Amino acid sequence: MQLSVKDLDYIIEGTKVLDAVSLCVEEGGFVGLIGPNGCGKSTLLKNIYKTYKPERNAVFISGKDVMEMPPKEMAGEVSVVAQENNVEFDVEVLDMVMYGRYAHRRFLEGEKKEDIELCRQFLREVGMEGYEHRMYLSLSGGEKQRVLLARALTQQSRLIVLDEPTNHLDVRYQYLIMQTLKKQKITVFSSIHDLNIASMYCDKIILMDRGRIVAVGRPEEIITEKYMQEVFGVRSQIKVNEITGKIQIYYLPDNCKDC
Repeated sequence: MQLSVKDLDYIIEGTKVLDAVSLCVEEGGFVGLIGPNGCGKSTLLKNIYKTYKPERNAVFISGKDVMEMPPKEMAGEVSVVAQENNVEFDVEVLDMVMYGRYAHRRFLEGEKKEDIELCRQFLREVGMEGYEHRMYLSLSGGEKQRVLLARALTQQSRLIVLDEPTNHLDVRYQYLIMQTLKKQKITVFSSIHDLNIASMYCDKIILMDRGRIVAVGRPEEIITEKYMQEVFGVRSQIKVNEITGKIQIYYLPDNCKDC
């Protein structure tokens, strides 16, 4: 399974939000998408999972143009955790997760015991065991986010696309979610707001700015003091954490004369 984007342009209300974006996410990779607010990360992801309508011959999954893939085939290949999830109807948590089995069920086929067990398994993995019969709309923002991740994992697609999956989560669950994703035998492509989390979990990072890809490489090649200044507009100090062996960012105030 491979995700590829080729020369993708996207215009919103006369403004070019994506400008000739090309990238490749290889099978089994854990790839992070970073960049300042408004740089086009969410727009790119919405083109990939067809919330926005991309150009033909621009976004490919397993070599197939996404615009030619029927919904059920798309669901079998790609699961999604979007940043906005406005659910207007209320169901029990277990039923919400069960929607992830859509691509694996025949028309009018009922729930199987294996499907229910799979849903319960992923609820446990995201720390939501015991919530199966709570109503979804009664949950906090962070709890809803974890339920939606369990639904995406229950889908058992080969690629999962996430738009800031740790949004709304406290620090404990931010790391739990990333660890849960990391141990799955799937391809992960995710926008990530916290650059230290991106450094810890990603094999490769794609840096965006102003609708274009600026750089692609390993975390230590992309999360640098140079890019922090040029792209994010902040001063920083980058060091290797002695325990994890991963790089860590320390942000410096502009008025720090001795930094």
